[in-house]
Amino acid sequence: MNKKEIFKALSNDTRLDIMEWLKEPEKHFDKPTAHLSKNINEKGGVCVGDIQEKANLSQSTISQYLSMMQKAGLLESTRHGQWTYYRRNEDTIQKMVEFFKENL
Repeated sequence: MNKKEIFKALSNDTRLDIMEWLKEPEKHFDKPTAHLSKNINEKGGVCVGDIQEKANLSQSTISQYLSMMQKAGLLESTRHGQWTYYRRNEDTIQKMVEFFKENL
């Protein structure tokens, strides 16, 4: 777990919003095609295009944000055909929670 990368990834309001949206994708992405249900894919996920649409930012900006967040370990992705779906990496998030409890 690279804490510096995580803190840098979370230092942007939109990236924080994305983490919040992905916590409850059914609540934040109302189109049935926006996210993979856990029945289709054990881990689920939300399509990049739908994250981009909700954030109202360019595709290149959202791709850069998602890549940064994935590199920091905050997100995981799954590819289905031409589409990539992102979900939170709950393991890393839990490690950060423990870090805060123990150190801050």
